[in-house]
Amino acid sequence: MKIRKGDEVYVLAGKYRGERAKVEEALPGVNKVILDGLNIAKRHTKQAGATMQAGVIDKLMPLHVSNVALWCDHHKGPAKVGYHEEDGVKSRVCRKCGETL
Repeated sequence: MKIRKGDEVYVLAGKYRGERAKVEEALPGVNKVILDGLNIAKRHTKQAGATMQAGVIDKLMPLHVSNVALWCDHHKGPAKVGYHEEDGVKSRVCRKCGETL
């Protein structure tokens, strides 16, 4: 998976198409990402003991990684990710402008 925690991404498809957000958590096992402030669901819970809060709780839901693209600050748009290796160090680069992401 080419997207990591902390990356800024652009949503390509779905309800939040056109929005930009930071990746809060990457889930490579299921090819999904959780974005900060997007795709929030309401979860109705009842109290189970003293530790859990009861009521309506906002829960961040994952988006599939194919619906987001890495954001390139250099050309101000979504980027396809390529890799460039220099002195044994592999880095991600934007395929459009060649800048390091």
